Amino acid sequence: MLPALILFAVTYAVMILLPKYRCPAALISAALFLILGILPVEKAAGAVNWNVLMMLAGTMGTVSFFIDSKMPNRMADQLLRCAPNVMWAVVILSLFAGLVSAFMDNVATVLMIAPVGLAVAKKLNISPVPMLICISVSSNLQGAATLVGDTTSILLGGYADMSFADFFFLDGKPGIFWAVELGALATIPVILFTFRHARQSVAKGGLTPVEDYFPTVLLVANIVLLIAASFLPQKPELTNGLICLGVFAVGLIRSLILEKSASGCLRALKDIDYSTLLLLVGLFVIIGGITQAGVIEQISKLFVRLGGQSLFFMYTLIVWGSVLFSAFIDNIPYVATMLPVVSGIASIMGCSPYVLYFGLLTGATLGGNITPIGASANIATIGILKKAGYEVKTRDFLKIGLPFTLVAVLTGYVLIWLIWA
Repeated sequence: MLPALILFAVTYAVMILLPKYRCPAALISAALFLILGILPVEKAAGAVNWNVLMMLAGTMGTVSFFIDSKMPNRMADQLLRCAPNVMWAVVILSLFAGLVSAFMDNVATVLMIAPVGLAVAKKLNISPVPMLICISVSSNLQGAATLVGDTTSILLGGYADMSFADFFFLDGKPGIFWAVELGALATIPVILFTFRHARQSVAKGGLTPVEDYFPTVLLVANIVLLIAASFLPQKPELTNGLICLGVFAVGLIRSLILEKSASGCLRALKDIDYSTLLLLVGLFVIIGGITQAGVIEQISKLFVRLGGQSLFFMYTLIVWGSVLFSAFIDNIPYVATMLPVVSGIASIMGCSPYVLYFGLLTGATLGGNITPIGASANIATIGILKKAGYEVKTRDFLKIGLPFTLVAVLTGYVLIWLIWA
């Protein structure tokens, strides 16, 4: 366990301090986890979340067609017509990203909305970095709102046998959806304060003509199919990934037929951010390594030892402890490990498990917003900005992610306790 912890800590320190070397640092560390035998080689493939990678690759490709169609520019024009200044443009874009993210994967949401943010920033001649960070953290926040918004929500729904409707109302009480939405509203002042100096007026120009509406249809179809798949009682593990790759394949075939050449297909394939995909592969192996070494299991046992017999203290520990751990480790294996622990704690204390379930989900989902490597959506956002020629420093992300997370978690923390304790 000690070598795993040391290697894990060094790797994350390098990724935070040297953002340009995140991908090689993750891949080298992953290789060391395998070479040192911390994670057996035969378990390496199983540690990688292929569903997430397939979703990323497929959505990136579809988004490439979406960008070429000029639809993001058209959406940017429409947005600027609604916003009195840059500050409110960021608020509207962030809330829109959050709304979409409540019903589809956070990474897919970022890949869909980020081009709109880039188009807005280009029209206003400002840096897109803070705007896209707001889009990313808003997407992560809303992921816990519904059963289909994030993998952690799907894990909770499966473990606690919760339906799509249970996230809205459960046992006659408001579900976690309302705590997340109240948290989202609470973050508006944070965004307004962050962009308080961006009060330049927004020029109301003409609308950019859209060259092709089919890529927009593909993205909408992607969302609808992902939502529909969430209602399947038993679906294969790679369902969402296959949906995203399938939609992208339709775009490739259409491009091949219309252009009668492979140039459009090659362009879309080239636009896939392979560096981000490799970074995630490395991170999945690293997390698999510390899970194999028993680190996450020991974290779970630590909660039980520290929590004592006070429900409020246990709830507080689970929420804020999850925020801390999820800022640095993938929340998927963490939530999967903690769900049975939380269930056992509730049974011992003789209380409803939902107060602890919802506390766990709130802390684990939102904690990833603190650091640029705390969530897959953040990593995807940084990849998009890097491709556009912008470097995201850790302090730039913390400046927005930290207050955003604290306000959103605190709001959900209070509301969930008042309703479910």
